[in-house]
Amino acid sequence: MALFLSTFHNKIDSKGRVCVPSQFRAALSGNNFSGVVVYESFTNKCIEGCDLGRIANLSESIDNLDPFSEIRDAFATTILGSAVQLPFDGDGRVILPTKLIKLAQIDKKAIFVGKGKTFEIWQEDNFEEHLQKARQAAKEQRNLLKILKNPKSDD
Repeated sequence: MALFLSTFHNKIDSKGRVCVPSQFRAALSGNNFSGVVVYESFTNKCIEGCDLGRIANLSESIDNLDPFSEIRDAFATTILGSAVQLPFDGDGRVILPTKLIKLAQIDKKAIFVGKGKTFEIWQEDNFEEHLQKARQAAKEQRNLLKILKNPKSDD
């Protein structure tokens, strides 16, 4: 599964094309699909992205719910029904859907933010505001974060 790290500022053109950071493309290279999956974030005013493996895991989690429940249908419709597969062009760009660009209020610059198994695409000012709030919350709750010892490592 892909691991997305760091923050990148990339221009977006009038056609909605944006270059996916090379580090993100490298993390996505192990898939059968040469591209990325994007969808509306549940928690922030941004676009979320991941690889097909992550979407497959979400699909399996949804399938584990009661097959006739309203919540299963809500998750399937919201996550799987709105996810879009975006293929890379020859320059490593994707065309972001207009609906998602408007939702995230992205104009001339897209901020790619690695968040481990997923990444987000933000409008610059909205991300800066979110970053300040996130830093403050992380500082206040830093005692909750524990580093798990990897049994395969000698650390």
